Amino acid sequence: MTLLSDQADAVRALVESADPGAVWAVGGPDGPHACSAGADDVLDVGGLTPVLALWPTVGTLVDEGALRLHTPLAAYGDEAAAGTPAGTTAHQLLTHPGGTAALTRLVEHLCGSTLAEAAATRVWNPLGMTRTRLADGTLHAPLADLALFLRHLLHPSAPSAPSAPSAANAPSAPSAANGSNAPGDASGPAPLTRAWTAESLRIRTGELTPARGLLWHPAPYGVWTHHASADPGPAVWISPRHHRWAVLLPAAPGPLRTTFREAVFAPAGPARSSTSDGVPRA
Repeated sequence: MTLLSDQADAVRALVESADPGAVWAVGGPDGPHACSAGADDVLDVGGLTPVLALWPTVGTLVDEGALRLHTPLAAYGDEAAAGTPAGTTAHQLLTHPGGTAALTRLVEHLCGSTLAEAAATRVWNPLGMTRTRLADGTLHAPLADLALFLRHLLHPSAPSAPSAPSAANAPSAPSAANGSNAPGDASGPAPLTRAWTAESLRIRTGELTPARGLLWHPAPYGVWTHHASADPGPAVWISPRHHRWAVLLPAAPGPLRTTFREAVFAPAGPARSSTSDGVPRA
């Protein structure tokens, strides 16, 4: 769903009025539809490390069969399960607060490298996110790289399931039809499948509250979000239903996260019933 010009103007006016120093963008599978200036400036987006580095790397491990979400970590070795209660699974770490440290340790154990190296090799480089870096525990990326990542999650060329074509029938060049990485114009298969994204953007905590997906959290209007716990802090939103994504890096504390989300995703007509949130459940 393309952001209409008047809606883009309204979002721009909102941000400039509430927080002139904020960096933001709104777009879809085809790329950004509206954004602030400075798309190539490298920014501190450390609060988004779980969904920009950890979550997609876990997804590649799941897709290739190296990790099963409901298998106890101990099955992957003592190092993988160190510091966690007996029987802990990756699914529990993905759906509970405070699980990112243990999940990072698991990913590094399975990949045989640091999270920074694994994310760069498995996710960022294939997507063309060449200026994204995780160093000294802090993630830095330009707005342009964040746009590449978020549009990929909505892009129809992302395969629905992992595939490994044989030498006899392997394609000679990547294309949208075979799951190539069109959003970043980088060769090679898309790093994340539609299946992993769909399974992550689904309530995975049953009737427990707060409801959670896999490192993503449900928001109104069928939207999913992840944001830094601190205010101000970066936030991203994605909505497969609306074919739209958004990112906001506030410069000042305040309610801009909520008003920005409403401006980007709220329906133009009468408010929908709170009993129909449009959020899929496992």
